[in-house]
Amino acid sequence: MKQQLCRWRLALVLCAVSSFHPVMAAPTLEAEIARVSQPIGGKVGVAAWKLDGKGGQVLVNAGDRYPMASTFKIAVAGAILAQVDAGKLKLDQLVPVQPNDIVPSDGIATLAIHPGISLSVHNLLELMLTLSDNTATDVLTRLAGGPQAATAWVRKQGIEDQRIDRDTAALLRAFFDLPPGPFNQVIQEAAKKDPQLEERGNHPNPAFDKDVRDTSTPTAMAQLLTRIFNQQTLSASSTKVLIEIMQRCHTGAGRLLGRMPAGTVIAHKTGTIGGTVNDVGVITLPDGKGQVVIAVFIKESDKSMEEREKVIAEIARSVRDFYLLAEAS
Repeated sequence: MKQQLCRWRLALVLCAVSSFHPVMAAPTLEAEIARVSQPIGGKVGVAAWKLDGKGGQVLVNAGDRYPMASTFKIAVAGAILAQVDAGKLKLDQLVPVQPNDIVPSDGIATLAIHPGISLSVHNLLELMLTLSDNTATDVLTRLAGGPQAATAWVRKQGIEDQRIDRDTAALLRAFFDLPPGPFNQVIQEAAKKDPQLEERGNHPNPAFDKDVRDTSTPTAMAQLLTRIFNQQTLSASSTKVLIEIMQRCHTGAGRLLGRMPAGTVIAHKTGTIGGTVNDVGVITLPDGKGQVVIAVFIKESDKSMEEREKVIAEIARSVRDFYLLAEAS
C-alpha cells in the first residue's frame, strides 16, 4: 500500500508539469525524462538532486560520459578562484590578451578588435561564464596553469569522472580538423575554403563524440556544482563571486530557463558543439524551499537547436516541479 501511495504521489507530481502530456504512463520521473528525450535522437544524460541532499536523486544515463563543451569553463573558474584564495592571483589583476589569443565567439573577439587589450581576472571570469567567451577562457586556462591544472583542481574535490584536456582553441581545432597556427587566422582561412564549415558545427562529429577527452558524467558535474554551491571548495568570497557570475549567464535562455516561471533564479553554464547541447547549474525554488542541482547533457543529436533546447527545458521544469511538490507533500 505504501509503495502504491508513493507511485500515485509521483504521478501527481508528473501530471502537474504543464510541459508534459497530461497522461503519465511512466511510473517514475526518470522514465518520463527518457521518454521526452527520445524524439531528438542521440543520448541524454541527467543528474539532479536537492543541494541539501534531501528528497533523493534523479539519474538518467548519469554515469555515461558526455562532451562538456563550454561547461568545462566552470572548472577553469574554480581553478582560477582557488589561486585567488591562495594569494597567487588577484581579481583586479590585469592580464594581457594578445592577438594570437583570439578565438571566435561573442565578447572579446567581436568587440575588442584592435591590439592592446588587458582585462582583469574578474572581467575575464565574467566574460567566460556569462557570454561563454572563448578568448577569455583560453587566457584564463593558461593563467591557471593549463587544462591539467583545471583537472587537478577537480580531482582535489574528489571527483574522478570529469577531465579537462584542452582549451577552446584546441577543442575547436579537433572538432573541425584544423591545421596548426594562430587559431583565429586558421579558422578564417578554413571558412573561406569550406563555406559549410560553420554549418558543420551544428551537427555531430562521431570521432569527437567518442573521444574521452574533455568529458564528464552528469553525476560528476552535479557533484562539482554541489561542492561549489555548498562552499566546500572555495572561500566564501570566491564562492559568492562565482555564483553571482553564473546567475548573470546570458547564453541558453531556451535551456534550463526555457520553461521556468518568470523570476526563477538559476545560476548556470551552457555548452554547445556539434551534436552536443548542454546546460548545468542550480535552480532556486520559490518560497525558501531550497535549491536543486541539475546537469543535463545531450550528445550525438542531429535535431535542430530549438528541438534540443526544448528537451532541456522540459527536463528542467519537470525536475524543478518534482522537488517543489515533494517539499509540499
